[in-house]
Amino acid sequence: MSRDARWKALLELLVERGRLDVEEAAAELEVSSATIRRDFDQLAEQQMLVRTRGGAVVHGVSYELPLRYKTARHASEKQRIAKAVAGLVAPGEAVGLTGGTTTTEVARALAVRSDLASGSPALTIVTNALNIANELAVRPQFKIVVTGGVARPQSYELIGPLADAVLAQITIDVAVLGVVAFDVTHGAAAHDEAEAAINRLLCERAERVIVAADSSKLGQRAFARICAADAVDTLVTDTAAAPDTVRRFEEAGLRVVSV
Repeated sequence: MSRDARWKALLELLVERGRLDVEEAAAELEVSSATIRRDFDQLAEQQMLVRTRGGAVVHGVSYELPLRYKTARHASEKQRIAKAVAGLVAPGEAVGLTGGTTTTEVARALAVRSDLASGSPALTIVTNALNIANELAVRPQFKIVVTGGVARPQSYELIGPLADAVLAQITIDVAVLGVVAFDVTHGAAAHDEAEAAINRLLCERAERVIVAADSSKLGQRAFARICAADAVDTLVTDTAAAPDTVRRFEEAGLRVVSV
């Protein structure tokens, strides 16, 4: 197992359990205790975890796994969801994309659509995510609008009043939200309140709102609310979503697309 794969596995185990012992992690990953100690020390230097006697705990109260370590989680589901979301976008529309692994896949799915290979522009993409803007900037048929703001290292998203100022001046056809939690009662949510505020403004500037979320996010709550469930027009998720959960969203007036 490569170091990057090991680190990703360690961080995901830490998020799930809150605490890991060296011996426990070594047994799970089938590597030596010395390797795990070294990994813990290096991750602690990057402030990705807090080192303890004999192990490690998550860093901070509201721990969020950085984007670069989340890409492999539910990867196939996210790619299916992304393709379905991309299919809901019409040529020539202005599309808002928030940050996150699922919305990054949506950007990639839009980039390979044959009917969006040309146009003036084929799409206008408005995003506060630096990685999405970077990937799509090489597509000359797409007009890329970046919000400005202060970069959040965990998600590559731009936040703050500079981003607010740009979004306040535009309108878009569809906003695609990546969320960490989506519940009928509590709505769509993120870990960070500044990130949620930008996402909320993007929704307010949109004619319609799509939440792109794999089934693990549904029925969950998170710290910072983005918008109420009834502000969302369409939920695109995977077929592992519980039928009762899907039914509740549909009863709330959402169109649910399961892929």
